[in-house]
Amino acid sequence: MSFRRAFNKKDVSEVDWLIVGLGNPGVSYEITRHNAGFMCIDALAEKYRASVSLKKFNALCGECEINGKKCLLVKPQTYMNNSGASVAVFAKHYGIEPKNVLVISDDVSFDVGKIRVRRNGSSGGQNGLNSIIAKLQSKEFPRIKIGVGKKPEGWDMADWVLSNFKLDELDNLKPVLEKAVEAVPYVLEDDIDTAMQKFN
Repeated sequence: MSFRRAFNKKDVSEVDWLIVGLGNPGVSYEITRHNAGFMCIDALAEKYRASVSLKKFNALCGECEINGKKCLLVKPQTYMNNSGASVAVFAKHYGIEPKNVLVISDDVSFDVGKIRVRRNGSSGGQNGLNSIIAKLQSKEFPRIKIGVGKKPEGWDMADWVLSNFKLDELDNLKPVLEKAVEAVPYVLEDDIDTAMQKFN
């Protein structure tokens, strides 16, 4: 879907990219598997000296510059399954096409310690991605997926993604988040093939 600017350029600051991390708001969810996207946004904010604290469009957000591109870091506060509602409003407000919306999410199909960079595609069953695809009416947005471990036998999927990382997993997660942060500039430069070769 092509979004037209809803406001005059004088009223809306220029933003080149939306970088959206998926998760659930609230202290009780902070170190759950589903919040890997939020964790990555925090890591990006630390690296690029951004403050993701402005409340806007049912999200927390903050601006930063990455490789000369003005980026808005976004953490939707709508809860995971409704993430697209917030993302779509940001995209419309700033006139951002889906191809310039980078989404960072958890992925239960591979282990903690790995990331996957993708140019586009289906949600893979991730409900936040499902919501964004539905609201943007497009699958044509890049994403970085952070492995949070495959669901153990006997677990309900909802319980698994809302479970806390174990201490040893948290130790493994820090370098993974650093890898994800390192991959972001490649995506912004549309060098996704290199990012996939380097990080996948």
